[in-house]
Amino acid sequence: MKGKTLLTCAVTGNLTTPEQTPHLPITPAQIASECLAAAEAGAAVVHIHVRDPATGRPSMDVELYRDVVERIRAENRALVINLTTGPGGRFVPGEPDPRVAGPGTTLLPPLERVRHIELLKPDICSLDLNTMNSGGQVVINTPKNVRIMAQAMRAAGVLPELEIFDSGDMHLALDLIADGTLQGPGLWTFVLGVKYGFSAGPDTLAYARGLLPPGAVWSAFGIGRHEFPMVAQSWLLGGHVRVGLEDNIYLEKGVLAKSNAELVAKARRIVQDLGGALATPEEVRAALQLPVKA
Repeated sequence: MKGKTLLTCAVTGNLTTPEQTPHLPITPAQIASECLAAAEAGAAVVHIHVRDPATGRPSMDVELYRDVVERIRAENRALVINLTTGPGGRFVPGEPDPRVAGPGTTLLPPLERVRHIELLKPDICSLDLNTMNSGGQVVINTPKNVRIMAQAMRAAGVLPELEIFDSGDMHLALDLIADGTLQGPGLWTFVLGVKYGFSAGPDTLAYARGLLPPGAVWSAFGIGRHEFPMVAQSWLLGGHVRVGLEDNIYLEKGVLAKSNAELVAKARRIVQDLGGALATPEEVRAALQLPVKA
C-alpha cells in the first residue's frame, strides 16, 4: 500500500434515513450488493451497519450482520470488512427528570455492542472514543466502557479503527495506547463536520494529524457537503479517505447519489486527478497485516 490511498466506503450508517434517499440499502442483500459494487468502483474497505429489513431502522441483530458478511465473503474474499460498534451509545435526557432515559435512548452495556465482533470476527471494527452532544442527544463512550470494548476486540483478533470526533478523543486513545489497552501506533479515522465536533477544514485536519503517534495509519472524512472537499484535503495531507451514503447522500449539489459506487467513483477521480492511486484490498491487507478470513 506504500504510496497508495486506502478508500473506505460506509454504505448505510446509523443516521441516514430511507426518507432522505430512496437509494439507501436496507436489507442484508442490498447492503452486501452495495459493498460489492463499491469494491468494483475502487473501495478496498467497506464499513458496515445493518438495519431492520421491515422498518429500515438501525439494528444490532447479529444474524443480520452474519448474513451481510457471508454474502460479501462468498463473492469477494479479499475485500476488507469493517463492522461498526457505534450503535448503543446514545442517551436522551427524559422529561421532566433528565436523569431518566427518554425516548430515543439506545445505551447498551459495552459487551453487547461488540457481541457481533466476537462472533463474526471481521477484519476491522470501529471503536468510537467520543462523548459529545449530537442532535439533542448525548453520545456516551466512557473510558471504562471503551477499555472493555477494546479488550474484547483484541481477544477476538480484530483490528480497531479509532474513530475520532474531537481532540479529547485523541488524548483518550493515546492514553489507552500508553497503558497497553490498545496496540499502537493504531489505525485512526478523523470525523469532520459533525456539529460540536471537529470542524471540516484544513487547519483542523492538520492539527489532528499533528497529534498522531509516529507511524499511525490515518483517514479522514467529511459529513454532508464536506465529503468531497475532505477527500482532497486528506489526500493532500498524506491521509486515506472515506465516502458513502452513511456520510453524504449527494453526488453534487441537489443531485442524489444513486449508489455508494457513484460516490466511490467520484472520490477515486479526485485522488487520481491529484496524482494518487487507490490501494487494492490485497495491498491493504498486506500493509495492515490482515489475513483473509474463512
